[in-house]
Amino acid sequence: MTAIRPLVAGNWKMNGLHASLAELDAMRARALAAPPACDLAICPPATLISAAAAILAPAIAVGGQDCSELPPGAHTGDLAAQQLRDAGATFVILGHSERRADHRETDALVLAKARAASAAGLAPIVCVGETRAEREAGRALAVVGAQVAASLAADLDAATLVVAYEPVWAIGTGLTPTVADVAQMHVHIRAGLVEIFGAKGAGVRILYGGSVKPQNARELLGAAEVGGALVGGASLKAADFMAIAAAYS
Repeated sequence: MTAIRPLVAGNWKMNGLHASLAELDAMRARALAAPPACDLAICPPATLISAAAAILAPAIAVGGQDCSELPPGAHTGDLAAQQLRDAGATFVILGHSERRADHRETDALVLAKARAASAAGLAPIVCVGETRAEREAGRALAVVGAQVAASLAADLDAATLVVAYEPVWAIGTGLTPTVADVAQMHVHIRAGLVEIFGAKGAGVRILYGGSVKPQNARELLGAAEVGGALVGGASLKAADFMAIAAAYS
């Protein structure tokens, strides 16, 4: 376990209507009644960011799930980082495997988005991870190391940057790597961060994501260099999300 204050962030993906805001109200109440020893954030769909920020403050931060690398302008359907910040977001998830696969996002594009996010005052949560085929071929460390090197750059603010390791094959499948595998990858990512940012790279939070549940949270979050969790489906329910955060109590 590192000395860095952990972050447990929830990624709601393309889920959530205004009726879902009751879960956020419950999360805030639980966080205020029994504050966990970690920072908390929820990243709802863009339609709920403003409402979520109003409900969750000051106990839980709010983030977006993507932003454009471009400044505000004639880009129909896109969201500028400044617009997310204006809506109440302080984090933004970038380079999630679903974006990389479904929208063909490259490492270079993820880096451009991270720069735009940082310039707008958002803390980027940059995601990296290997596919099952890449792991079975023995290429997991090489693939993730290359993503770290190409999706980040020394001009980013290491003090606000977050990296999330999510093995693609573990997202939403119920499958999880072993604790030893998680530790090995996080140590590898840490080395890459130090190579990019020097001593500041030692302070970047590295989250683990991929089928994190209340039942496995304590074990996974206790692995070497794991500085928190990026939680998917379990973040949709206040009881599950706060139970994961309680791993740091």
